[in-house]
Amino acid sequence: MTWDGTRTLAIVNQKGGVGKTTTAINLSAALAEIEQKTLVVDLDPQGALSVGLGIEGASLEDTVYTAMMDPEFDINRVVYPLGPFLDAIPSNIELASAEMELIAEIRREYILQRMLDPIAGGYDYIVIDCPPSLGLLTINALTACHEGVIPMQCEYFAMRGIRMLLQAIDWIKARVNNELELGGILVTMYSTGTNHHREVLEELRSVFGTKVFKAVIQKSIRFAEASVASQSLVEYAPGHKGTQSYRALAQEIVEQSPAEWPGAKAKPRGV
Repeated sequence: MTWDGTRTLAIVNQKGGVGKTTTAINLSAALAEIEQKTLVVDLDPQGALSVGLGIEGASLEDTVYTAMMDPEFDINRVVYPLGPFLDAIPSNIELASAEMELIAEIRREYILQRMLDPIAGGYDYIVIDCPPSLGLLTINALTACHEGVIPMQCEYFAMRGIRMLLQAIDWIKARVNNELELGGILVTMYSTGTNHHREVLEELRSVFGTKVFKAVIQKSIRFAEASVASQSLVEYAPGHKGTQSYRALAQEIVEQSPAEWPGAKAKPRGV
């Protein structure tokens, strides 16, 4: 599913409450801040990403659901510009029915990819916020992306879920998307004063090595405050340590050599 010059990331974890949507919002905002043209796609029926970016998905007639289920629909009708380098495709609860409706579709794993095809070339990055499950919506996201990025709470029990998710990524890579790779594991909700968190981070780095991002997202009430304000933390609190961490994450991703990821023609702008 190569889109020349466009790098597509699915923010994925089958467990909720791990900072998945927070990561999709703030990574997208940080990429846009360094002039990487970015599209963020809300693929979670809860629509938290949409609300967190100031889009009231519940009141919208057309969303990502409309675009996925109607092959004739003009995708540009649900692309919302949020800034010179950031666009969003919103979601709402209607998307919940897509899991059942997709079962009857031919090549159902490729519906999201087909939806994005007409516009993907206009972006440096596409960031997809997945639902907290390994259902058909998440499979669509992993089929349409180059890399899965896994946010993970710094807890030992969470490492077991990571292994299950990696198996799912391997399964999709072998069957429907041979360009799919693990982009990295992002430690979230980290507490520097907790021995347990330090031990888990050390264990993660020993097991997964460079696949664990150097950037670590510390726990902070400011993320919740930014959500209430319908803003990314990058916009809400530009000098906050959480903003700095997501900027560091964006820089890590951008600074990877183009040879290390599929679909790239040249070094991205702004580097």
